[in-house]
Amino acid sequence: MQRDVTNHQGLDLTGDGGRRLASITGCLLGGAVGDALGAAVEFLSTEQIRIHFGPHGVQDLAPAYGRLGAITDDTQMTLFTAEGLIRADNRYREKGICHSPTVVYHAYLRWLETQGIHPPYPFPEIRSGWLLDLPDLWQRRAPGTTCLTALQSGVMGTVDRPLNDRKGCGGVMRVAPVGLIGPGDPFQLGCELAAITHGHPSGYLAAGFLALVIDAIVAGHDLETAITLARDELRRWPDHEECLAAVESALRLADEGPPTPERVARLGEGWVAEEALAIALYCALTAGDSFERGVLAAVNHSGDSDSTGAITGNILGALLGPQAIPQRWLEPLELRPEIEQLALDLYHHFGNPGEIPDPTADWERYPGW
Repeated sequence: MQRDVTNHQGLDLTGDGGRRLASITGCLLGGAVGDALGAAVEFLSTEQIRIHFGPHGVQDLAPAYGRLGAITDDTQMTLFTAEGLIRADNRYREKGICHSPTVVYHAYLRWLETQGIHPPYPFPEIRSGWLLDLPDLWQRRAPGTTCLTALQSGVMGTVDRPLNDRKGCGGVMRVAPVGLIGPGDPFQLGCELAAITHGHPSGYLAAGFLALVIDAIVAGHDLETAITLARDELRRWPDHEECLAAVESALRLADEGPPTPERVARLGEGWVAEEALAIALYCALTAGDSFERGVLAAVNHSGDSDSTGAITGNILGALLGPQAIPQRWLEPLELRPEIEQLALDLYHHFGNPGEIPDPTADWERYPGW
């Protein structure tokens, strides 16, 4: 479904370029909204959620971390992923060569500093850019232990040289921006970025899968086709069986009808990557054209509600655009203007026409290292 809308900066979102900008903006805002909805119930069981919020569970934003609309480490790391990809593009434009995972790794080190930990920066210039100047990002919101430990190690994990055997959802929940940057190999890059901290194949293959799904959606495919493309690619990778089984379980469950917490529980709790991906796919597939229906299903269960909400929000936001996200959820959303600015900057770098209005100012915001 295509709708003509205008974003908060007054930019017309019509035509092919406008639809791409809408997908980029919807993906980032949708993920942040799903994250914020899940933040209030992340550590509650389904029974506890019903006790606190009624038989249908949480239906609106509830206070978390001392405010309404608070984002967690999921959105924080997603924003640093987007920043790293833009900085990698600037380096490529300047030098003609760039290893994007390394530049994104540097972005994750900056996120680590916002968590109150001195990062092992390989050189001091890495500590730069506008995200570090946002006080609201300097908040510790239940960050994943694997992410913290891996980034403190001073060693960048890779698919070929894994740091560990961890497959928590901390890799998949942050890679949605990979699907927003257009030509390339989003599956490969998604895997590489997740493997910086998560070395188990399911930990990074789920990230590659999500990145390709979002890339296909932005390219104009429907969700079912996007999933088919990602399944075909997943099968080409070694050790894909566990992740593929989770995806196929989600597809079978989607044929049974609309989600309930009990049905979601059949896919797991979402603390590990393949379960978080499966829950998000299931909730997105059964949402129809309702962002609200899909994201609420993704957070009302026993498990990692903010991560499953964020991933579902990324998918449905890219598919339906920002106009599908209820205004009552957008208005109090933490860092909303900054999220929209990052979406616009991604569009200028990777969208149509992919031209940067002010390259000098852009380099100051996104230096290429």
